[in-house]
Amino acid sequence: MARIRGVEKGRESWLLRFANRFARRRIGAELEPTTIMGHHGSVLAGAGAMEMALGRASRVPERVKALVSIRAAMQVGCPF
Repeated sequence: MARIRGVEKGRESWLLRFANRFARRRIGAELEPTTIMGHHGSVLAGAGAMEMALGRASRVPERVKALVSIRAAMQVGCPF
């Protein structure tokens, strides 16, 4: 559970609604960090741009990227 509450339903910006829709399609649920970043549109847009760029990166095989992502999540104690 985060210290900061996410943006409440009905008060979301168009960018946050788009990000949540994308997350539901890709992961199957809305993510709490996304709703928290929704308080500041520029932070949400920057994080989204970074995620899209990382997804398109092709110098490292997908399998290695997945393993590194899991290892980094284990290091910081993230459930994702």
